[in-house]
Amino acid sequence: MARVRSFPPIEDQSARTLILGTMPGVASLAAGQYYAHPRNAFWTILADLLGFDPSLAYVERTQRLIGAGIALWDVLRSCERRGSLDSKIDRTSVVANDFARFFEEHPCVDRVFFNGGNAEALYRRHVSRTLVGTRVVSHTRLPSTSPANASIAAAAKAEAWRVAIAPTGVRYAAFR
Repeated sequence: MARVRSFPPIEDQSARTLILGTMPGVASLAAGQYYAHPRNAFWTILADLLGFDPSLAYVERTQRLIGAGIALWDVLRSCERRGSLDSKIDRTSVVANDFARFFEEHPCVDRVFFNGGNAEALYRRHVSRTLVGTRVVSHTRLPSTSPANASIAAAAKAEAWRVAIAPTGVRYAAFR
């Protein structure tokens, strides 16, 4: 089983919102980009919310997130996994990212959104206990944008993300 490693966060010091996935899949790791699988709805949903073309170059899409006060990262720094599915992660191999440091360096982050239930479960299991005594931020699980999450229609995923992310005070295209 191969050990896979996540990417550094996409962020700047003014981030107010943190979106967390679990671990990049095979397509994302090969491309060196978050959510690179062509059927993953992440960039389509965020592009619609923030008012940009999802076909922009990756660096431009990430700059749009940063400009909207959104940071993007994964719960896990590394793990052993076959393929792309979270269900194939060897639960004894997980190493979480350093969230105590992240929150210390990003004092404006007050909301965390999980891109699916696995990200939330791993965060609660491996991260929450390490944050005792740190400031409180809200945590919300959203439907996974992964193509493996086919039980929820694309429109329903997009609506759940819109309702959750809209109240940030950022002027999203869909809310003008």
